Amino acid sequence: MALEKKITKAILSTMKHLENSKKSIAENNRDALENQIWKASAELEYALFLFSILRQNEDQNHSWKGNLKSKGLEFAPVIASTQELLKKAQTDFENGNLPEAHKNIWLARGHLLKVQNFLEKKRQ
Repeated sequence: MALEKKITKAILSTMKHLENSKKSIAENNRDALENQIWKASAELEYALFLFSILRQNEDQNHSWKGNLKSKGLEFAPVIASTQELLKKAQTDFENGNLPEAHKNIWLARGHLLKVQNFLEKKRQ
């Protein structure tokens, strides 16, 4: 399977896991939420790995930073924001704008890392 198809598949899988995480929030099922966020994060890591292969001959130095605060994090808005970033990434990717697609996937990954860190802190 070509890298482009694998990246698209990873993005779509991530979006599926995020939809499932919204259901977990509605059901107040923290274990299922953690599981879905973990799976979504893994798919994004895979997509970023594939991007690094796809763009290996390009300069990959970047300073993309998210603007989420860890304190008082609300899951539903963060997941919605992550989904928006992924929709933009998918559109950019389909239109051949690889740098912008890469950036949006990177930022989405940052959102999910914040959620994972927040969940981990609450568990302790």
